[in-house]
Amino acid sequence: MGRLRESLAVILLLFALLLLLRQSLSQVLGESESTRSLMEEVGGNAPEIHCSRPRSRAAWQIIQDYLTPFVEKERYQIPKNCRLHPDNDLYRDQEQHKTHVDIYEWKCGYCKKSFNEEKFLDQHLDTRHYNLLNTTQTKCLADLCGALHCDFVLSSNKAKSKCNTAAVAKNRHLCESVANSCFPVSQGPSASRLHEHFLRQFCDAHTCTGSNKPFPKGGKKSSGVFYLAISILTLMLLPLFYLLVFLYQREKRTGTQALRRIIKIGKKPKPS
Repeated sequence: MGRLRESLAVILLLFALLLLLRQSLSQVLGESESTRSLMEEVGGNAPEIHCSRPRSRAAWQIIQDYLTPFVEKERYQIPKNCRLHPDNDLYRDQEQHKTHVDIYEWKCGYCKKSFNEEKFLDQHLDTRHYNLLNTTQTKCLADLCGALHCDFVLSSNKAKSKCNTAAVAKNRHLCESVANSCFPVSQGPSASRLHEHFLRQFCDAHTCTGSNKPFPKGGKKSSGVFYLAISILTLMLLPLFYLLVFLYQREKRTGTQALRRIIKIGKKPKPS
């Protein structure tokens, strides 16, 4: 069993070192290549756009997770004058042309260039494909972050801070105006139910009392992601399990053979 433990320790150590080496090389090489490509692309012609891409992406994800499932259930069509409509997201087309190929690979759908992190792909889109943005009529989805609780989702520190009553009142007013324009109660029962849902899901939390939390009605189920992660983990550990079984069986056979030799040597021939 001593040899088995030593073999197991060596295998686990090598496995960990290989993973660490792969991650380090991918980050170093990927960042160097991404930085070099971006430096070549920057030409000073890209206009300055006052709209945060990360916050727009966060707002879009909140809509997809905590509103879209209920809208689809009601089979309701969001009007184009609603600021939540996809056409009113400045970055929607570019975001749809991003492909997450692997953990360290993001690909641009316009020119097929690859980057090892999403932030480098974002910079590439800002410098190389800025001309594809419709900056004339499209509004910035990040402007709705106050109403949609983007900071609550993005912030890793959920510690309670001093409440700004003016900011809370402003965000609540914005939230209610979005509910009125996107789900006018005069448009029928579905719109009326979604109007009420939006107020409860987003607007009620804009208060300094702290009694209401954002998204009390829940959102998109993420069980599919959980099962996918479990499946990948199982596939990764299965070969290691079979290797351990093989080593154990080999060690067992070796020990049995050694024991037989010892017994055979220890037997003395009977005197004739």
